[in-house]
Amino acid sequence: MIVSKVPSPSRVVRAIWKPLTVLFVWDVIVTITYYVLPFSAPELPVTLFGTVLGLFLGFRSNSAYQRWWEGRGLWGLMINASRNIARAARNFMPDPEATELKRQIVYRQIAYVNALRCQLRRLPQDEEVLRLLPKHEKDLALQRVNVANGILDGTGRRIDEARRNGWIDTIQQAQMEAVLVDIANSQGGMERLKNTPLPFQYRFLPMLFTHLFCVLLPIGLVETLQFATPLGSTIAGLMFLAVLTIGDDLVDPFANDIHDLPLNAMCRTIEIDLLQAIGEKAPEALGPDKHGILW
Repeated sequence: MIVSKVPSPSRVVRAIWKPLTVLFVWDVIVTITYYVLPFSAPELPVTLFGTVLGLFLGFRSNSAYQRWWEGRGLWGLMINASRNIARAARNFMPDPEATELKRQIVYRQIAYVNALRCQLRRLPQDEEVLRLLPKHEKDLALQRVNVANGILDGTGRRIDEARRNGWIDTIQQAQMEAVLVDIANSQGGMERLKNTPLPFQYRFLPMLFTHLFCVLLPIGLVETLQFATPLGSTIAGLMFLAVLTIGDDLVDPFANDIHDLPLNAMCRTIEIDLLQAIGEKAPEALGPDKHGILW
């Protein structure tokens, strides 16, 4: 996620120079053709087309942003639920004999959110997951199709073990299981967003209509703008292309891109809070890199 207050000129140029160049060349061709072979084209159809297209692109961008914001809300719930499970393990099991089990529950939750991060980004499970699980637990979890869910199941078994050992009662077990249900529900919502793209019509038709509008725009403006057509048409077309690109950038909030949610930073926040909850040393929080991007 880009967190810098000032846009990076180099990043902006890299993102727009190709469509901007193609659009400008086409505008120049139309302008030269107008002076070599004069023609007349009505402006009204292009104006109406642009108005309708602007509404369409605005609706699509709002839909994409709703997906992005829902993903952020689900991760906010995940952060809160992770804190709740750590607090419950600490407060419900004060027995010194339960110290190792509390530590396992906390470490498993940290491994779980990192495993979920890797799954959502379509990446292999990394060291942030593997270092927090015993070797036999790594083997069991990695054998599951849904690694994160396998880790969560193991946490549920440890809560049941605490109840069988008499460290918690059935009411406390039910409360901790309710937190696991919240965690699983959040994961399910994230998987729904990841596995359900925008309908094909929302992805294909805006792209088609935007490019068609950019082709028609200089034809409708050249009689009015004349020599200024390449500049005016390119700027106007660029605005529509920018809105189209914004929707593409936000539609998948869990992709490993600069515009997506900073899952690494949120997983590190969970790790810091949970380790401090059980009195262990926590790592430093992640900040943006030198380019102003928080991963």
